[in-house]
Amino acid sequence: MTGRTLVNEICAKLPGAEKSDPWGGGHDAWKVHGKMFACIGSKGDGVSVKCPDIETADVLIDAGVAVRAPYFHKSWVRLEWDAPEDELRHRIAVSYDIIRASLTKKLQASLPQREES
Repeated sequence: MTGRTLVNEICAKLPGAEKSDPWGGGHDAWKVHGKMFACIGSKGDGVSVKCPDIETADVLIDAGVAVRAPYFHKSWVRLEWDAPEDELRHRIAVSYDIIRASLTKKLQASLPQREES
């Protein structure tokens, strides 16, 4: 299974997740109620996800777990395809939870609970 296939499979199972290609050219942008939580660029070289803060992103980058996500805020990182599957699953779930928590209470309540993986 390719990294892109695995990431798309993980994201598709999250409540309310929808995939789009907002910029054209083969991006896989995963959103919940219109807010992005994961993105595979057109080059397909990894998945960009949101971290809780810039400090967490810096720690992941310094530890070699991730690299700076181009074109995104400094609180986003890109995980390469060779990252362990459990790390990909964890970082996508964290990013999803951050974005979901930023939704209005009404929108949050409209979504089923996320199953722990």
